[in-house]
Amino acid sequence: MSESRTFYQHHEQAVSSRHTLDYRSRLRALSTIIHSLLLYVLLILFALLTLFPILWMLLASFKSPTELSAIPPTILPQVWRWQNFFEAWQSAPFSRYLLNSFFIACAIMVLETATSALAAYAFARLRFPGRDIIFLAYLGTLMIPQQVTLVPRFIIIRDLGWIDSYQGLILPQVFSAFGTFLLRQFFLTIPFELEDAARIDGASRFKVFTTIILPLSTPAIATLAIFIFFYQWNNLLWPLVISNTIDTRPVAVGLRFFLGEYANEWHLLMAASTLATIPPIILYIFTQRWFVRGITLTGFGGR
Repeated sequence: MSESRTFYQHHEQAVSSRHTLDYRSRLRALSTIIHSLLLYVLLILFALLTLFPILWMLLASFKSPTELSAIPPTILPQVWRWQNFFEAWQSAPFSRYLLNSFFIACAIMVLETATSALAAYAFARLRFPGRDIIFLAYLGTLMIPQQVTLVPRFIIIRDLGWIDSYQGLILPQVFSAFGTFLLRQFFLTIPFELEDAARIDGASRFKVFTTIILPLSTPAIATLAIFIFFYQWNNLLWPLVISNTIDTRPVAVGLRFFLGEYANEWHLLMAASTLATIPPIILYIFTQRWFVRGITLTGFGGR
């Protein structure tokens, strides 16, 4: 009897402990679900907060001037005015602005990517005296605001006679410490043995750079190129200083056309701003795979 009683007691304890473990596992699973839901809700709120100015611009581009200045403001347009886009396109040489922006952004993207890749290869793979000190000094230029170097750069461009020219808009912006740093960190993750094997086979430094380093760094280079294009498409300060005529004026400066001295055409400005955001969105849609892959693979560690 005592043995059977002991058996039943152990059995009850095992069942009780099993129920306790099941309850704790369910509690942990429920807690994980609640934390995930709260995290997703928080992320959705932040996303809506970030997208609100863009949604407001899009909705305002369909409103009339009277409705746009109404108090309290309305969210959705009472009458959807599609003609705002046609008026904005015809009120200014918008096609010329878009063409200038596309040409300037693409030219800077290609040249800055090339110079950043060459400098990054030198800082990552070559050994020369003072390399790390020079790199730190070059990297320190990131802490200098663009406004500090604006006047010296303008004086240099003026002395060269490049005011209101494409070379004045493009060449001062084709060197980037950020791009050099980004690609250098990625180049450091490529095994040195690949380069040593190519050098043993008789490949030159430039041959190694073009046939080994660049093909393996395609995600990082694509990411940098996309960053450069987006930044230059929205760049306002330097083109505002250098560009004086329609021939070289990009769309970021051309939007100021809708801001008058005595009145502002806000409905046309919102429509023009919406049109100006279409090319970067299209570019991102087609390059999203490279962009995400580059963000994932681009490391910031190194030797």
